[in-house]
Amino acid sequence: MPSPHELLPDLAGRTIVVTGTTSGLGLALSAALAAAGARVLMTVRDAERGAAAVDQVRAGIDGAGSAEPVLLDLADLCSVRAAAAEIRDRTGDRIDVLINNAAVSLGPHSRTRDGFELQIGTNHLGPAALTWLLMPALRAAGDRGHPARVVTTSSLGHRTGGLDLADLHWERRRYSPTRAYGASKLANLLFTAELDRRLRTAADPVLSIAAHPGLTTSQLLPNALARGSTWWSRLLVLPDRYLSQPVTTGIASQLMAATGPVDGGDYLGPTGPFEIRGPASPARRSSAAKDRRLANELWQITSAATGVTPAPGPASHT
Repeated sequence: MPSPHELLPDLAGRTIVVTGTTSGLGLALSAALAAAGARVLMTVRDAERGAAAVDQVRAGIDGAGSAEPVLLDLADLCSVRAAAAEIRDRTGDRIDVLINNAAVSLGPHSRTRDGFELQIGTNHLGPAALTWLLMPALRAAGDRGHPARVVTTSSLGHRTGGLDLADLHWERRRYSPTRAYGASKLANLLFTAELDRRLRTAADPVLSIAAHPGLTTSQLLPNALARGSTWWSRLLVLPDRYLSQPVTTGIASQLMAATGPVDGGDYLGPTGPFEIRGPASPARRSSAAKDRRLANELWQITSAATGVTPAPGPASHT
């Protein structure tokens, strides 16, 4: 069976932004997309690690593709604004695909530079702000025949917790790392769906799609353990080690969402039992992820929290 990157179309002339690219899924995505001919802007939090990741991707390019770093910390809205401005300037305000891949998971309760709970801030609020800030460049690149795409990475973990909009940052509840992670991944699906509805209402030539990698060997869990482990995060080490698939195959759903035949609002994941591994196919959403009222309220709260004007703006029909 061919690997996911071997099934990619020729991406010469396409500009793709991938977040969280110094390791794991983001690094594998960047390598596959650049090898297929795309110009890949790889966002990184650390310049030194970012340079090493870009060099690794460049070493695998044999054709028209390219890779370049962009400094971005999704846990800092000033950094999000600066990176969005830099990306728009560097690309001439034309982006074919934005892949919101970067994420943090588990670990102790901590906050972003702007005071948000770390997981909702990094996994949802930062990416939502980046998406809205880059929407003019996505609109410019897309057309009815070849629409630009926003790919938001969710997780099987979206089923592990609800989303309490009245206590988004865990100020009144006892903090649960797993539930907080699940809430952030649920927010990803709600944002994807609401963005899709608003894009269609505005007749924008941009697709909003979500994908999840199943269980994939990445740096999410090791990074969580490095920040401070909990008994739950330690318990997850065994399934992560023995059931997960390598990142080179784990990126299949994200690659399909970014380059394959999809419709706006689609959600893709592995085809295997429990969606743990396997080729990309339509994935299952929890009932909460289908809640249009919740999605619309999250959209409004996200705009207020980030101070970024949503794009597109018109309210969806709830």
